[in-house]
Amino acid sequence: MKKTAIALALAYAAAFSFAVPAQQRADDGPQLTGNMLMRPANYREWVFLSSGLGMTYAAPGAAANPAPQFGNVYVNPSSYRAFMQSGRWPDRTIFILEQRASATEGSIVKGGRFQTALAGMEAEIKDSRVPGGWAFYIFGGPPQPRDAVTPLSGDAVAGCIECHTNNTAVERTFVQFYPTLLDVARAKGTLKPGF
Repeated sequence: MKKTAIALALAYAAAFSFAVPAQQRADDGPQLTGNMLMRPANYREWVFLSSGLGMTYAAPGAAANPAPQFGNVYVNPSSYRAFMQSGRWPDRTIFILEQRASATEGSIVKGGRFQTALAGMEAEIKDSRVPGGWAFYIFGGPPQPRDAVTPLSGDAVAGCIECHTNNTAVERTFVQFYPTLLDVARAKGTLKPGF
């Protein structure tokens, strides 16, 4: 009887310990209250996709920014796993674009650039409930990004939609800048024509 009780207790503990992480994984998508997106506190624990330095919308030949920013892109883990399987983003995928200032001098650094203070934060969500299926959010930057924001709309989002429709490799996402995902999309046949 005692061995049976111990075995049942161990089985229950094992089942519970696996159930909690599974629930956490399923819940790593965007946290919305109405149409307000809550800023994810743990996004730096998500999957890091890529980092760009000095990426700009300025016309070719425009003066270079003497202090270019880094753009770090993260995606929620469950959506990353789904993309790796299918080459497509599931509904409730959330990307965070973290913009950070750069510096050239510090400590032992004699060349190149490294990341410094947070300069801004944005999000893109695949959401089947919105027209076009994707929503864009701007949390802002220093001194502290906002905790909750509404999606961009009207003229504020028109440029985002146009760019993310015409210039992206997979759906409305810049997979062409995420080298580890570009090969997946190519293998799964989900790249847009021209990529």
